[in-house]
Amino acid sequence: MIPYSPFLCVITDEAYCPVTLAEQALKGGAAMIQLRHKTASGSQLFAWAVAIGKLCSEYHALFIINDRVDIALASKADGVHLGQDDLPAAAARKLLGNSRIIGVSASSLEEAVQAEKDGADYIGFGHIYPTVSKLKEHAPLGPDNLQKTVESLSLPVVAIGGITIENAPILISRGAAGVAVISAVSRAEVPSKAASELLSALQKSLP
Repeated sequence: MIPYSPFLCVITDEAYCPVTLAEQALKGGAAMIQLRHKTASGSQLFAWAVAIGKLCSEYHALFIINDRVDIALASKADGVHLGQDDLPAAAARKLLGNSRIIGVSASSLEEAVQAEKDGADYIGFGHIYPTVSKLKEHAPLGPDNLQKTVESLSLPVVAIGGITIENAPILISRGAAGVAVISAVSRAEVPSKAASELLSALQKSLP
């Protein structure tokens, strides 16, 4: 199940050890860790996944694998997060069954609606603000497009892209179930403190 709103998802940064970063994020209150590393081998991803999965279990947090359904299955992760160029959600569901979580990235309302039809459990919507963590082909979507998407779906929507402690609260007020960050935690001097402060900002944004 997706955590109660608002929640913090921390995505691993390829510039840092995923296991170390995950542990720091969990200490700071992250409710979901997403293992993302585009260039790592399958064996390395699996080793990281097993280690992070144990940490998430200790902290009662969800563990999601980016892209790789096979690694999610092999490591017994809680689920997988798929991009628009990855295995379609409907096909992933046949492999993962109904007990695991499937998140899908969407950069438009149309993509989000299709992902919901295909059986996604949540939508990762963005990028909301300009971001340096990933190269993007389209302009930032902004809070207004986030709100429109939230109002059009029955699924939880997680905001992603350029999110900081300053701009995160407005996204919760616009209906996001949570936010997903990379550099806001990974590039902080003390990642656990950054995660804790970001989560506190999210919780204070509630009515």
